[in-house]
Amino acid sequence: MTQNIGILTSGGDTPGLNAAIRGVGKACVSRHGMHIVGFRDGFRGLMENRTMVLEGGALSGILTLGGTILGTSRDKPHKMPVHGKMQDMTETIVANYHANGLDCLVCLGGGGTQKNALRLMQAGLNVVTLPKTIDNDVALTDTTFGFDTALGIATDAIDRLHSTAHSHHRIIVVEIMGHRAGWLALGAGIAGGADVILIPEIPYDVEVVADAIKARKRKGKPFSIVAVAEGAVSRQEFAEMQLVAAKKKDKKVKEPPAEAELVYAERTLRLAHQLEKLTGLEARVTILGHLQRGGTPSAADRLLATRLGTAAADLIEQRQYGFMVAARGELSVPVPLEDVAGQVKIVPPEHPWVLSARGVETSFGD
Repeated sequence: MTQNIGILTSGGDTPGLNAAIRGVGKACVSRHGMHIVGFRDGFRGLMENRTMVLEGGALSGILTLGGTILGTSRDKPHKMPVHGKMQDMTETIVANYHANGLDCLVCLGGGGTQKNALRLMQAGLNVVTLPKTIDNDVALTDTTFGFDTALGIATDAIDRLHSTAHSHHRIIVVEIMGHRAGWLALGAGIAGGADVILIPEIPYDVEVVADAIKARKRKGKPFSIVAVAEGAVSRQEFAEMQLVAAKKKDKKVKEPPAEAELVYAERTLRLAHQLEKLTGLEARVTILGHLQRGGTPSAADRLLATRLGTAAADLIEQRQYGFMVAARGELSVPVPLEDVAGQVKIVPPEHPWVLSARGVETSFGD
């Protein structure tokens, strides 16, 4: 019997989403003779039953487009704002899944989406997912689509900042996305030749960072580029975060206000001020922000998204549900959602990228 497939994009927008939608859609329709329908704005669109037909010309001309033609949101099926209150809308989503006669729901998203997809699978739905995020922090896949594009954008930004840092003898602190994983800052920092790279996985000492910058100044290099992941923390902040985590286990103890709760931008600005004081050099901050998520996807992301998307269609044709399609070398491998959901891929302290950066005298502030 012909299978009916639903597809949605959830979480932050990412380059390559449209390429993945196209890969899934074209393979489902052309290769396997399925019907496919898109749900607008993530799980909210599924809850509100807002659909978009993805057959015929709907999938043409979208390979090179950034963003997602389906729209997206961060709404969770079990915790969705409805009429001003957070409500569990899982039952409504399940009902709409069946009302549309779906045989499978394809969810394109990052770590949060993998968890939400697992919840829907546990509610009885057939689900297949694809890993997307510029953070590259989804577990059990070599890489996620969107990462390569963001890496190129962040690297290009660092390249451009070198000239002004050199001309004005300044410290340029560049804040790079990645949430609690340092892949993007690490990769862009290495590729862009940053002098200091600060990532969440390696808590830093600001004095050590300042010493590295002053050492460059003594060598006749009175400027430095500091690539800092938005989730990077000092050793002191890391200790405070550990304290808060420990206190949370004891509900009777009031949690002290911790500096680790400062928003990323405030932390980055504070770092720049500290470095200015410690080194005597003028410091400037550049926060790349959502620039890293926008624009045309790179060739590598288009290729990866298409490869994973067509592999997802093949899984569905074989009626293999409950999997995330992961990239393993040149292969596309189904990984059980139970093994992925709730896991985060962070940078190991001895990762080859870290060792390579240290090999060219890049400081991690440790």
